Formats: sequence, C-alpha cells, structure tokens
Amino acid sequence: MSKRNKLIYWIATIWLSLGMATSGIMQVMNHKDEVTLFTDLGYPIYFMTIIGIWKLLGIVAVLIPKYPLLKEWAYAGFFFTMTGAVFSHFAMNDVAKEYFGPILLIVLTIVSWYFRPASRKGIASMS
Repeated sequence: MSKRNKLIYWIATIWLSLGMATSGIMQVMNHKDEVTLFTDLGYPIYFMTIIGIWKLLGIVAVLIPKYPLLKEWAYAGFFFTMTGAVFSHFAMNDVAKEYFGPILLIVLTIVSWYFRPASRKGIASMS
C-alpha cells in the first residue's frame, strides 16, 4: 500500500470515527438536540440509543486490527445508518444543511472502506 493511500485511509477513518463517536455519544446520553432530531423525524427515543451504541461498537470494529468480517459489517452499518438518515431528512422535507453531516459520513465511510489496507480486508478481497 502506498504512503498516499495509507494517509487517505487514516485521515478518512479518523474523521469517520470522530463523527460517529460524537453523534453516538450524544445519542446514548439522550442529548436534547438528538432527542429533538429523532422526535422530529418520527423515530422513538429508544431507537436513538440503539443507533448510538451500534455507532460506538462500529468504531471499535473499524479501528482494531484483524477481524476483517467484523469490519465489513461495521462499514455496512455506517453506510445503512447514514443513508437512512439522508432519506429520513428527505422524507421530512428538511433544509439542505440537515443533509451535510450524514452525507459527509457516507463519503468518509466509502473512502475509508475503499482505501483500507489489505490486512483489514476479508479473505475474498485479498486475492
């Protein structure tokens, strides 16, 4: 893996982890802004806690060495969660600024996944 690709991977992965950690912690702690957001989108509050815990576990899965299959699940979970957020905002006719965070996290998820080192890929991806 080239130094350029390694740098791209780590920058994207660190930004992704920070974004998911920030929102995940706020969701687990039932921060008032997150409660308002989830309520406005029509989701029950307990769903926010589940999503927050999954985000935090996903960060651990992406950052720890080995366990490539677990990493694939974490990346998929991040992608599904953030695309779900985009479509939820779209369904509620939210303003454009509400899309920025989820779209940024989708891009970071894809970039981190694409540039991950061979040691973090599954067996099928290594051939």
